Amino acid sequence: MPSDQNVYQPSPQTSKDSHVSSFEQYQELYKESIENPQGFWGKISKQFHWETPPNDPNNIVTYNFDISQGPIFIKWLDGASTNICFNLLDKNVKNGNADTIAFHWEGNHPEDYSRLTYKKLLEEVCRFSNVLKSHGVRKGDRISIYMPMVLELPIAILACCRIGAVHSIVFAGFSSDSLAERMHDCQAKILVTADGAWRGEKPLHLKTICDEAMDKASAMGHNVEKCIVVSHLNRVTPGSEDLVNTLPPTPWTDGRDFWWHDEMEDAEKTCYPEWMGAEDPLFMLYTSGSTGKPKGVLHTTGGYLLYASTTFKLVFDYKPGDVYWCTADIGWITGHTYGVYGPLANGATSVMFEGTPFFPDNDRFWQVIDKYEVNQFYTAPTAIRALMKFGDEPVLRHSLKSLRVLGSVGEPINPEAWLWYYKIVGKNQCSIVDTFWQTETGGHVITPLPGATPMKPGSASFPFFGVKPTLLDENGTEIVGEGEGYLVFSQPWPGMMRTLFNNHPRFESTYFSKFNGYYCTGDGARRDADGYLWITGRVDDMLNVSGHLMSTAEVESVLTEHDSVAEAAVVSRPHPVKGECLYCFITPNENKEFDRKLIGELKKLVRERIGPFAQPDIIQHAPGLPKTRSGKIMRRVLRKIAINDRNVGDTSTLADEGIVEILFANRPDDA
Repeated sequence: MPSDQNVYQPSPQTSKDSHVSSFEQYQELYKESIENPQGFWGKISKQFHWETPPNDPNNIVTYNFDISQGPIFIKWLDGASTNICFNLLDKNVKNGNADTIAFHWEGNHPEDYSRLTYKKLLEEVCRFSNVLKSHGVRKGDRISIYMPMVLELPIAILACCRIGAVHSIVFAGFSSDSLAERMHDCQAKILVTADGAWRGEKPLHLKTICDEAMDKASAMGHNVEKCIVVSHLNRVTPGSEDLVNTLPPTPWTDGRDFWWHDEMEDAEKTCYPEWMGAEDPLFMLYTSGSTGKPKGVLHTTGGYLLYASTTFKLVFDYKPGDVYWCTADIGWITGHTYGVYGPLANGATSVMFEGTPFFPDNDRFWQVIDKYEVNQFYTAPTAIRALMKFGDEPVLRHSLKSLRVLGSVGEPINPEAWLWYYKIVGKNQCSIVDTFWQTETGGHVITPLPGATPMKPGSASFPFFGVKPTLLDENGTEIVGEGEGYLVFSQPWPGMMRTLFNNHPRFESTYFSKFNGYYCTGDGARRDADGYLWITGRVDDMLNVSGHLMSTAEVESVLTEHDSVAEAAVVSRPHPVKGECLYCFITPNENKEFDRKLIGELKKLVRERIGPFAQPDIIQHAPGLPKTRSGKIMRRVLRKIAINDRNVGDTSTLADEGIVEILFANRPDDA
């Protein structure tokens, strides 16, 4: 048992009914998954339909992580064939879930809502599969998708799966340049989009962005053949009829552009699935690269199905009849694995949300939880901290009694936000699963299990089944016991990426060249005396001040403990004596002053909690932080502000580009 006093046990009721109900059971299953991955995953694979079974049921996985031994490769269930759409939809309908709700759709406005049963979802997917085929889409073709959070989005995804096309979703907040670059790189045959989306009372004209992107892709040398458009803006929000009537006409190119509803009208509602090899591509998702050029992370069929399904079931402790809500946009990996694939593989009922946490009021999340009686709620620390700024009252005016599991994703959660989530949202009764994973890993790799893991605020805790983490120092020497270093993995799990699209050399150099024989996450981690893992953030977000190595996440966690601080971001800045010093950006809570008194208190807090060497040199007022539309802080921009370099590069992916100029203007005189 953990020696740390600050440990929170799962509630007895949660443990009693859980799939994994004790830490001892977790340890037994984990040991089996590491020592006998063939048998462990072989048993799980029997839950799914395989049109052709694996070549050798005793050889479920083959791989090479050692560049010196030849090309890097990972293969799961080699020789088997299946169809993910068949496993997610047909299988559930045949098993008696035809009338089970697959998705409750909650629109931008509380009075906008809809739902889809598994039977209706299967019919709609088959119809759109036939639409794609009628436009010449075949197995292996790439389809770009740029859509808001509407029900047509999972329909489009699953239609691609059904006919063997490879979907490449681009978050519908990226600029036309970003969309064009991704469509060009994957050589997209068709683009699926919507006329627009609502953000509060503001319409976003997505089709205009798509037209610009298709023009730019064409200038790069790739023509997108067709564009299929969902009519969404005129789905009238109560009270917004006048606003809808003022919307400009959707830009249109005859012969290239087609309305979704027109195409679906006469489409057949049955479509035979294309049987895919277990290692055939399923989807690609672009993630930012250190060189600036996005990387097309490629996931395949069989292993991803196993891993998405198993992690969803066990990490959220999902049981039939539960209602689950992942707030992530499907344009990100979280929305892929835990918004679509994982839940549907388990016959789950999910909430799909188009709106924002703050419209029409800042209690929208809590209102939606009560409306649908949500049992598992999965969101990002950024959202939690933003909602904390409004205090406890907006949460406490709602019951939230249905909640059982609370999830955190996207970045390490600071202990203060964890405790607020646990005590105020979860009423001291819900297990918190602080999940660490990446686009590249396909699913959770380090995470608590709700009924089994004693929780430490801020710790991702222990590896999921089949995942073998190692900590290495700069020289590649393993750190045994307590310590901090590079987080790497020495063997594959079924959901991990297989390559980068059309660029296997970059895949090998990015993930396998730093430490031979290991997949390198690019993140640092610390292991405490009880074996708990704490993610310390990207390795390039490490600071070396006077020979002391620390992570920006560690300093940010301390700063946000102050009751006047809503959010903090820390970067390094060159220092003539220390090598590097800390430059901190602070967003105060509402109605809290940013003044010399607060600066002094924060410096003292860091000095006391980490050490005198960690005291920040500069603390700057930041009314907001430069964030992407997914809520990720763009530290590259903050580093430029810290050194007063206005050559900040591309800021088109920021949610608010204007914040950059405000932060430059706010630089303190002594900076």
